[in-house]
Amino acid sequence: MSYTLLSSPLQGFTDFRFRNAQNKIFGGIDTFYAPYIRLNGKMIIKNSYQRDLLPENNSELEVIPQIITNDADEFLFVSKYVRELGYKELNWNLGCPYPMVTKCGMGSGLISNTAKIEEILHRVQNESDVIVSMKMRLGYETTEEILDVLPILEKYNVKNVAIHARLGKQLYKGGVHLDAFQTCVDQSKVKLYYNGDITTVTKFKEMQARFPSIDHWMIGRGLISDPFLPSMIKNDTLEYPKNKIDLISEFHDTLYQGYSESLSGATHILLKMHHLWEYFSVIFTNPHKVHKKIKKANSIKNYEIAVAEILKAERF
Repeated sequence: MSYTLLSSPLQGFTDFRFRNAQNKIFGGIDTFYAPYIRLNGKMIIKNSYQRDLLPENNSELEVIPQIITNDADEFLFVSKYVRELGYKELNWNLGCPYPMVTKCGMGSGLISNTAKIEEILHRVQNESDVIVSMKMRLGYETTEEILDVLPILEKYNVKNVAIHARLGKQLYKGGVHLDAFQTCVDQSKVKLYYNGDITTVTKFKEMQARFPSIDHWMIGRGLISDPFLPSMIKNDTLEYPKNKIDLISEFHDTLYQGYSESLSGATHILLKMHHLWEYFSVIFTNPHKVHKKIKKANSIKNYEIAVAEILKAERF
């Protein structure tokens, strides 16, 4: 059975610089979802969102923009913006689990509000020609919440729903609810994608066997931790390439250069790279030691020395 691999958007990580570098150096992802646009009540697209979606910054990629909102006017404003850029589809985020989002009734905090979901979809269907897809959790409090939403999505011809098989209140803790996802597969007429804990080739194969009807698989944190993963899945191999460290080095240097040029000041650059290494360190022989070394690097010079030492040690 053929399948499609998708990059799940992760705010602060999977911007156009990351997407382009991953695609060029490692490959394997068929479609990238951009991190969500959030308007906060102001009908203004921030510069960072604009840069992220500019066609010239995504010319080698298939990208789908995403919005997080609980307001139909915001949805219509963003849909008009992305259509003008040439995008046909807008993904609606009902999956974000962070309290600063859910307490505002957005992300996974919106799943239980079926009336609001239907109101927004009704207006978008009648006032825009954008194709709507969704990314969502099974619910915020219970896995049954999504079951009340699925019939609404069918009614408004939502293209597909990528389900992260966790609850919003879990954040990224605890296991995925595979039986609850199966219930969605059994009950939904909307095309479903699977998302959640695809971190290794072995895990991917387990999920394929568990859900044989699913042909779209979304990789989130697993892609940042292991940018080799999509190509290894596609090549059906557990073996990393012999030039693994060279490729990691090229990937790091590409991102580091890009963020050094775009971010203002050493503090911002270091903070960005430190966050990335929380994931990057996993792929090394001693992740804890690697992450600790990066965290101790409190200047650009010390950071560059630390990275060079980490890569050298991994080669020998």
